[in-house]
Amino acid sequence: MQGAVSKSIVIDPVTRIEGHGKITLQLDANGRVEDARFHVTQFRGFEKFCEGRPFSEMPALMARICGICPVSHLIASAKACDALLAVRIPPTADKLRRIFGLAQVVQSHALSFFYLSSPDLLLGMDADPAKANLFGVLEKKPELARDGIHLRQFGQQIIERLGGKRIHPSWVVPGGVSEPLTELNRDAILAGIPEALAIAERTLGWFKSIMENFREEIGSFGNFPSLFLGIVKKDGGLTFYDGGIRIVNSAGEVLANGLDPADYREYIGEKVESWSYLKSPYYEPSGYPQGIYRVGPLARLNVADRCGTPRADQELAEFHELQRTAVLSSFHYHHARLVEILYCVERLEQLLTDPEILSKHVRAVAGPNCLEGVGCCEAPRGTLFHHYKIDEKGLIRWANLLIATGHNNLAMNRGILQVAKHFVHGERMTPGMLNRVEALIRTYDPCLSCSTHAFGAMPLVIQLFNASGDMVDEVRRPC
Repeated sequence: MQGAVSKSIVIDPVTRIEGHGKITLQLDANGRVEDARFHVTQFRGFEKFCEGRPFSEMPALMARICGICPVSHLIASAKACDALLAVRIPPTADKLRRIFGLAQVVQSHALSFFYLSSPDLLLGMDADPAKANLFGVLEKKPELARDGIHLRQFGQQIIERLGGKRIHPSWVVPGGVSEPLTELNRDAILAGIPEALAIAERTLGWFKSIMENFREEIGSFGNFPSLFLGIVKKDGGLTFYDGGIRIVNSAGEVLANGLDPADYREYIGEKVESWSYLKSPYYEPSGYPQGIYRVGPLARLNVADRCGTPRADQELAEFHELQRTAVLSSFHYHHARLVEILYCVERLEQLLTDPEILSKHVRAVAGPNCLEGVGCCEAPRGTLFHHYKIDEKGLIRWANLLIATGHNNLAMNRGILQVAKHFVHGERMTPGMLNRVEALIRTYDPCLSCSTHAFGAMPLVIQLFNASGDMVDEVRRPC
């Protein structure tokens, strides 16, 4: 409560996201939203408990950060270890790591779009909460639910074929990968590409056909000027594995290009707020909080000049037509996610048909040659940094992780304030009002397990208090 006339709505936890967080909406005496906060309430400790461990253990250890995107942490960690070794990994290992990462993006994006967000898109923001899930999608549009399951399976099976298991693989190692790709596994992956391409194109067509139904949400779901940050190739092309950092403003103008990820501390500041365990990174030259920026699918398509594959390039050109400037509404994260799935499947086919992809030379072996290393890649949710310092014995003495969800922290907070001001009002709550606040968070597909590393389950309890501190309304939803 803030004074005698304030009221608060607490959404705890936010539903249909990966991990646990809560939202607090502060209302004035007239029932209008005046402030909003997204709280990440779990403790994060990976940077501390890895201290004293041999650096060679870091990729396998860091893959345990998250069960949804372990591959992203595996790759970023291994790249940091490559820097400690001061080696250039074999070309085939480079390509295999890229395949691994692309498969991760496909399965993670499929989870986000089909499992977590499609209930809002298909059933509507005001749908019965009891039906707003994958089973509700299966009942109304079974082919959409099946496509989501098949697409996620496609990505997970690639991870299993390369890494030996779907969750927490340790196949990516310092200096490359531990085992080469077999001809049998290559052919099996290639056999699944036509169906995956068909699903991606079919889903894009369906999504674009329903966008007109969400004009109000598009206008209020995190639709504000910000910077956008992502990795691009030297030619400005989309990439998930390697390149320079590019930052564009809300007009689509390039503010910085080719920034070395190893120098991230020169242009990214990290702020800690008392109301969240999640850090709030910002663009250092603009200061805090003016240096707010977004990462992830929306940002990657805003910073990239091209995708580099035929179908995805056509979709990217159409995506850029949504707005003359950078595409600003966070609702369009959904659209960008589908374009990226299409790109990933096309790029997988390109890499798997490379003549060198079955080479047995997949690892460079060396000892520690540097005492500090930074690894960076594009995780499904955005740019991911792993930064390690070691001693002469190769033991970790310090680590810092910048997680994609953290990059988006300022943007998520500004977005929930905008959408809450637009949709939430009055003394009585409706599920549709509050679902739109949660749906804004879901557009970013935050992975709070990545950024906080906690476990457990909690029911959703939303309580509304009047100016006297009395609870006047309550909504409960099972977890």
